[in-house]
Amino acid sequence: MDKADIKKLSIYIPACLILLIFALIPFHAFLTVWGSSLFGHYTAIRLWKEYLLVVCVLGAAVIFSTDRKVRELFYRSKLIQLILVFLVIELVWGTFSYNAGDVNTKALLYGWLSDTRYLIFFLVTLVISKKTALLRNKSIKFVIWPAVIVILFGLLQFLVLPKDFLSHFGYGPNTIYPFETINHNSQYLRIASTLRGANPLGAYLLVPLSLAAVLLMRRRKTWQMIIFIIAGTAVMIFSFSRSAWLGLIIALALAIYWGIKNREVKKRLLYVAVILVIVAGALFVIERNNSRVQNIVFHSQTNSAIKTTSDQAHSNAITTGLKQFATKPLGTGPGTAGASSVYNNHPANIPENYYLQIGLETGWLGLVVFLAINLLVALSLWRRRGDALSLALLISLIGLIVCNLLLEAWSDDTLCYLWWGLAGIAIAIKPKIGASKNNWII
Repeated sequence: MDKADIKKLSIYIPACLILLIFALIPFHAFLTVWGSSLFGHYTAIRLWKEYLLVVCVLGAAVIFSTDRKVRELFYRSKLIQLILVFLVIELVWGTFSYNAGDVNTKALLYGWLSDTRYLIFFLVTLVISKKTALLRNKSIKFVIWPAVIVILFGLLQFLVLPKDFLSHFGYGPNTIYPFETINHNSQYLRIASTLRGANPLGAYLLVPLSLAAVLLMRRRKTWQMIIFIIAGTAVMIFSFSRSAWLGLIIALALAIYWGIKNREVKKRLLYVAVILVIVAGALFVIERNNSRVQNIVFHSQTNSAIKTTSDQAHSNAITTGLKQFATKPLGTGPGTAGASSVYNNHPANIPENYYLQIGLETGWLGLVVFLAINLLVALSLWRRRGDALSLALLISLIGLIVCNLLLEAWSDDTLCYLWWGLAGIAIAIKPKIGASKNNWII
């Protein structure tokens, strides 16, 4: 096998594996739990996409070492440089934290993995997409069709299937509970479909629904997209994920606003939007004592036997996290906050805000770098807004920012791999808007 064959394989194999990740990642939680119920080794099966990521990284490394243009991209791009800086911060802060005894081995490794895997995946898909059009040509289908299955199963969960149906596939107290409720009230079930929870389902649906909205506004497969949006929105409503609801409202509003070219129509839509907000606010005030409204909208109830509502828990977690960040602005290291902290020797520290989690782990320096990465990714997508995928990712990012302010959405395997992988594919194409300016932005 000569060098040319090796280079072709280093492009083709990772590209196929990336598409495989896109196809399976919406079913990650279901497949992991079911597989572990049949064969055991829950953690080993759970890391299947990281195994594939390692192979993809090796392929990208071959391309980097043999392709001058790819190397120049890394040297020129401030976005890529900031990602590399953030990876170094994660490594250094984690090492110091481990040596100081603030984090154990399992929590540190899980913290590193959770904080960096999607950024590494972004770089890999960016490199591979620079060398082949396969990912670009297949990406939309690999978003929509898996989402169709997720949505259909979600509808079945809400309308037909018994609430403990997933217990037949290994769901339970030792893996993922088969169903969720609002305020521990069994009358208000929350569906999760094939995701690991109701909130992750809502955040995930922001991506395909944003894409469908952009395609609809550009009159591509109109009726199919209308049906998809209606069904997907219904499933998101049944998840009762309020942060996802708010994110979807923002994403759909931006898709409509940017999709309409007539300025006069835009002005009228803004007036309509203001009126709708006022009416919705008035209805909430009028119906605030209604038990159904309290449970669905506020996740609480006046006469509830539960002492601490989910809103109170969210507020307490964020308040506690802010106090910790104020006292330790340099951070305490990866694995000391967020989902990975449950593996630590100390009590779990989950701030219910992804940006606050990054601040708690890597301090103000890591937080500033991470926010700068998000900003440059948004700017890069904005320069490519003439492309449907890029615009969909941009509006979904804005919606997901809202989610991450109220949840640790980027910690979810499905969302982080899907969104950041697609972002790498979208940003790999040359921008048509502002291409002659700000060349340091990809």
